[in-house]
Amino acid sequence: MNRHLNPKKLLLSKWTAVHPQDQEKHFLVVKIADSSTPLADRDFILLEAVMTKRQYRLDWHNLL
Repeated sequence: MNRHLNPKKLLLSKWTAVHPQDQEKHFLVVKIADSSTPLADRDFILLEAVMTKRQYRLDWHNLL
């Protein structure tokens, strides 16, 4: 199965971890790169754990 994601549509999308760590399973995309973001950082998003509010910087390609 070949899934395609559009990074512009990821903002506020919800994700569930396949292998939860530290009891964090549910996440929300709270920030994506835009035109003001340096080119080197445009593949990264900011995920926030729903329960703990901890944030993680992640390459959006890893969501597949």
